[in-house]
Amino acid sequence: MQRLSKTGPLNNSEPSRQSSALRALATMLTVSVLVAGCGGGSMADLKSIIEQMKNRPGTPIEPLPPIDPYVTYTYPCDGAVPCIDPFAPFHTEPPDPCADPNTPCEQVVDGGPTPNFDRNREELESYPLDALRMMGTLEKGDQFWAILRDPNTIIHRVQAGNYIGQNHGKIIEVTENRIELLEIIPDGRGGWEEREAEMALAE
Repeated sequence: MQRLSKTGPLNNSEPSRQSSALRALATMLTVSVLVAGCGGGSMADLKSIIEQMKNRPGTPIEPLPPIDPYVTYTYPCDGAVPCIDPFAPFHTEPPDPCADPNTPCEQVVDGGPTPNFDRNREELESYPLDALRMMGTLEKGDQFWAILRDPNTIIHRVQAGNYIGQNHGKIIEVTENRIELLEIIPDGRGGWEEREAEMALAE
């Protein structure tokens, strides 16, 4: 009885294993036949297209346009014709009355100062004065240049006559440890007034 109970399940499972193996083999054969059929057809189509392209007549290439030879030009400069400098500016600005660093840049209107709105604004005038840092100085002879750092950590070199800050501040003097400037600010009554300011060397 014990032998029958042990061998019975083993004998029953053998046919199921064989049928599973046969089904797997049949599936593989079917897939192989389908892939081979598809591959043969697509390769034939591809070869046909390649042959058609090879037999297609080529399109002629248009010739390049002719290149004109470079002709040099000599600017006349003799006694009969005045010399022409091609690098000379066509327009010269009138002298700036504020160019002298010893003269505050202002216009007197109705007995009081007013900023010069006709001049071009300088780069450091877009930052408040307290946002700039004096990092050091450069000296050549008796002339000092101040080294300033803006909020974007970009370094600038300025000297007397330059403008910094947002209050029309003109640098009057640069020393080893400070910058002195003169600002023009609203006086609260519709006019303007001057105000002295300075920037010390950052520690």
